[in-house]
Amino acid sequence: MVSSLSPPAAVELCFENVNGSCVKTPYSPGPRMILYAVFGFGAVLTVFGNLLVVISILHFQQRHTPTNFLIASLACTDFLVGVAVMPFRAVRSVASGWYFGQSYCKFHTCFDTSFCFASLFHLCCISVDGYIAVTGPLTYPTKFTVSMSGICIAPLSWFFSVTYSFCIFYTGANEEGIEDLVVALTCVGGCLAPLNQNWVLLCFLLFFIPTVAMVFIYGKIFLVARHQAREIESSASQARSSSESYRERVAKRERKAARTLGIAMAAFLVSWLPYIIDAAIDAYMNFITPPYVYEILVWCVYYNSAMNPLIYAFFYPWFRKAIKLTLSGKVLRRDSSTINLFSEEADID
Repeated sequence: MVSSLSPPAAVELCFENVNGSCVKTPYSPGPRMILYAVFGFGAVLTVFGNLLVVISILHFQQRHTPTNFLIASLACTDFLVGVAVMPFRAVRSVASGWYFGQSYCKFHTCFDTSFCFASLFHLCCISVDGYIAVTGPLTYPTKFTVSMSGICIAPLSWFFSVTYSFCIFYTGANEEGIEDLVVALTCVGGCLAPLNQNWVLLCFLLFFIPTVAMVFIYGKIFLVARHQAREIESSASQARSSSESYRERVAKRERKAARTLGIAMAAFLVSWLPYIIDAAIDAYMNFITPPYVYEILVWCVYYNSAMNPLIYAFFYPWFRKAIKLTLSGKVLRRDSSTINLFSEEADID
């Protein structure tokens, strides 16, 4: 009698001949190359796109404003995601294992979380800046100064995010109370950082509260902007000189900036909310999310870091001009920092 049972498929391990090695989920050569290409393209776009944002703001003196310093710092967080997080995650996602040592595994997790919260807090500060600019365009320069921008960048966005993340993951506080689950999930070639329910709840609140605040602030911004637009339309019907008043031009510029940054915030929410919600559910359901679903959610988050430069390039003519000057090498000229990136009319269209 011949058995109809086929022999069990060979199991691939991350590290052959090593006890306790993680099991790999191998891809055939075709899908593996496609995944590496997609993830690699995302990393390259993130690095060079955000590097162009930083150069465009810091090099050209016209762009030295409190708001743009916030945007440049936000671009730095996204740049670091492309350098310190995405390449290593790409290998982990495709090769189904961690091959960079357990020490950097912790650093990688800390960097990941730090940049996440740093981006969120930058966006929150930018929304407050936009509200002040739209509601009081004439008094704005005295309210939101370079010093105020520096406070938002250094202690509020960077220091708190980095300190918070390293305190959670590098001290092992995230594993308190779930030690048995951590032991069950741990294997050689893995890089897991599960959060216990208390830390998940705190992370969710740290994400949810600023997010709700930003949605409320941008709602107020758009209401004020609509009111200003109606006032300008009303004044247009009256006899006046052909040139717009300074207040009208400033109001137009600030509304455009608020709209663009609002789109950047919406992209952030669309990318991050599914991951945050899944992480909160997972902590209370013993991490039931299938690995491939989790990887999709993670890479949606990472690709958000590549989206902001594309948004700026689409909406800001001055940024497109700065890109041309940078890529052509003209920024290397001695007087390039004083180049006029836009005419007054182009900035407010």
